[in-house]
Amino acid sequence: MSRLKVTAALVAALGVVTACAAGTTTPGPDGKALSGQTVEVIGPWTGDEQLRFEQVLAAFKDKTGAEVRYTPAGDELPTVLQTRVQGGTPPNVALVAQPGLVEQLAKAGSVKVVSSEVEKAVTEHNAGVWKKLGTFDGQLYGVHFKSANKSTVWYSEKAFGAVGAEPPATWEDFLKVGRAVVDTGQAAVSVGGADGWTLTDWFENVYLRTAGPENYDKLARHEIPWTDPSVREALATLGELFGDSRLVEGGATGALQTEFPQSVINVFGDAPKAAMVFEADFVASVIRTSTKAKVGEDAKFFKFPAIGGSEDAVVAGGDMAVQLKDDQATTELMKFLASPESGRVWAKLGGFLSPNRSIPVDDYADDVTRELAKQLVDAGDNVRFDMSDLAPAAFGGTKGAGEWKALQDFLANPKDVDAAVQRLESEAAKAYQK
Repeated sequence: MSRLKVTAALVAALGVVTACAAGTTTPGPDGKALSGQTVEVIGPWTGDEQLRFEQVLAAFKDKTGAEVRYTPAGDELPTVLQTRVQGGTPPNVALVAQPGLVEQLAKAGSVKVVSSEVEKAVTEHNAGVWKKLGTFDGQLYGVHFKSANKSTVWYSEKAFGAVGAEPPATWEDFLKVGRAVVDTGQAAVSVGGADGWTLTDWFENVYLRTAGPENYDKLARHEIPWTDPSVREALATLGELFGDSRLVEGGATGALQTEFPQSVINVFGDAPKAAMVFEADFVASVIRTSTKAKVGEDAKFFKFPAIGGSEDAVVAGGDMAVQLKDDQATTELMKFLASPESGRVWAKLGGFLSPNRSIPVDDYADDVTRELAKQLVDAGDNVRFDMSDLAPAAFGGTKGAGEWKALQDFLANPKDVDAAVQRLESEAAKAYQK
């Protein structure tokens, strides 16, 4: 999900802030080992998320005595981070949403291999897939601290009640419920097609369930082409929804003009136009801030439906902590972020999910978040990271280009699967060669 961008002036101002972590391990006057040392962290979080993360950092200070400065970079984080690295003023720690960027930084020698203690914590507290996501050339560089469950469909309890529907467990039942809703005069699903990233999430969930985790991994690495029959099958399945203008609010034209927040409001606002919206757990935040609906009562969710008897699986996003300086205070902060102790601080504040299975589910702030966290952890190694975030940004993360644009074109004409796969492969081939 796109985050609020900080202004260029703010980024420039923040860019001059540098960490000054001292090398001494002599306890300060308060008796804490890291007193007098300072660590700088760059992260994507602004607003309420920033305030909550700063409470996590305050807990680290209380424990160790180290000062922590937080630099919010919003959507500009990759650019800000790379500029700081190239300019010789890297932060101590950065929270990065793109494993591809972490791999790039690792190959350039800009991020450090984590300590054995951090690696032990990651192994102990997370499913193996999360360790694998932070491992490049056999060495672990990152700790996944905050995650998003991107395999959820949110629905209006009122709309489902009007047709006597239960949350569907299969794709067939999902379409069946949608058609029943259409008969009441509402659309089935609101699609935020103006934001191309939402369409990548749709595709990834369908592909994971039709092609399986092994093919998902291959496609993410471009080891199989986007013209592969497995891609065609996934797009044809997705076309069963996108190709029925009655099911999609506003049809393809309307969906392509709908941004993500509006797609949520279309379901839970004062004048609802659809019964369901697909997206990650952060839908709840939009519901709370932009509608009068109550999450867990008026607004509920179900797992992305199984397709062809597929096993439960979760497409996830998230932010990986990486270490750019090699000193005691930085290493101790990485250990803290890898521990359940840090995640428990934010979990109790709300708006947080973690792949850390050692965080008690009761620590999460509400029933909805507890269920989302449980699904993420229970999926174990059937979790797959957001494929577009694994891809080169030119293909998987550029507005109006690459995968985003190709899937928008597919939404406009879902019957032409051949044109879609050819466009996707052409764009992927160019991006992966760079």
